[in-house]
Amino acid sequence: MITWNKFLPVALGILISGVTEGYAQAAKPLMTIEKLDPQFSTLVSKTAKAEILADGFIWSEGPVWIERYKMFLFSDVKKNVIYKWTKEKGKEIYLSPSGYTGKIPRGGELGSNGLGLNIKGQLIICQDGDRAVSIMDAPLDKPKAKFIKLAAGYHGKKFDSPNDLAFLANGDIYFTDPPYGLEKNVDDPLKEAKYQGVYRISANGKITLLTDTLTRPNGIAFFPGGKTILISNSDQGKAYWYAYDLDKNGLFTHGRIFYSANAATKKAAGMPDGMKIDKKGNVFASGPGGLWIFNRNGKLLGKMIFNDVVSNCSLSADEKNLYLTSNHRVLKVDLR
Repeated sequence: MITWNKFLPVALGILISGVTEGYAQAAKPLMTIEKLDPQFSTLVSKTAKAEILADGFIWSEGPVWIERYKMFLFSDVKKNVIYKWTKEKGKEIYLSPSGYTGKIPRGGELGSNGLGLNIKGQLIICQDGDRAVSIMDAPLDKPKAKFIKLAAGYHGKKFDSPNDLAFLANGDIYFTDPPYGLEKNVDDPLKEAKYQGVYRISANGKITLLTDTLTRPNGIAFFPGGKTILISNSDQGKAYWYAYDLDKNGLFTHGRIFYSANAATKKAAGMPDGMKIDKKGNVFASGPGGLWIFNRNGKLLGKMIFNDVVSNCSLSADEKNLYLTSNHRVLKVDLR
C-alpha cells in the first residue's frame, strides 16, 4: 500500500484527506467499464454497478471478507484502526489500536495494513507501526487489541513495515515489506535493512527472505494450486506485476514480469497495489485508474475505472461480489 497524493490530478482535487472528494465525484462517474476481451463479460456483467458502503477514512486498505460472520474488515492505516462493515449495521470500529501499540506519538502510516485468515481461521495482521506480522489473540467475533507476533525482523534487523500477505494451504505465510510505514520512507533513520524484501513465515515459525530485488513490493497473491505467486511493485518507472514460480521448498524461481503498467502511470493516478486472485486464476488487481483484470496467463481482459484511487480488493466467498478500499471510502461491486 502507498498513499497516492503526489500522483493524483490536482484539477480533480482528489486528496487523501477527502476534503474535496465532492468535486471529484461530481466530475467523473463512480465507475465505468473498459472491456478489452470477450472473457471479461464472464467475470463482470455489463450491468455491474458500484456503491459506496462507507466513507470518512484517511486511507483505507487491507480488505478481507469474512464469510462466517458476513462481515467486511479493512484497515484505515493512518487512523490505526480496523473497521467492520455489515449489511445490518454498516460501518463500526472493529479493532483499535490495530497496527501501532507503542507509547511514543508518531505520524505516517502507523496502523494495520494487509489482513487475512490463516488455516486456523485466525486474523493475521500486517502491522506497519509495530513493524511486524501478528495474530490477533482473540476470536473473530470478540476482537481485542491483543497480539502475538509471528515475525518482526530478519537476521537481527527489523522489518520496515509489513504490508500485504498471502497464505499457502500448508500454513506458510508470504508477505511483502516496503518502506511505506516508516515516517520518512527509505530515508527514515529507523530503517535497518538496506533492501525491500518479500518473506515467508513457515508453519514452524522460520522466516526466510525470498527476494530482495524488488524496489517497492506491495500486493501479493497466490494462483490456485499454490505453485505461482504474483507480487505488485509500486514504483514509478518499475510499475510491474511480477510472477514467481515456487520450487519444491517453497522458494522463488523463474521470476518474470507478468504485466507492465509503466505507460498507464503517466495517464492515470495509482500504481500496482493490492489484489486478489479468484478460484479460476483470474487476477483482480488495483492499478492506474482503478482495478485491472487479467487471466492467469497475463492477458489484460479489461478494467473497472473508478473516480478515485483504488488500493486493494477482496472477493466474497461465491465470488459474485467485489469489495474495494478506495482512498477515504470503501465500495462494493456486484459483479454478476
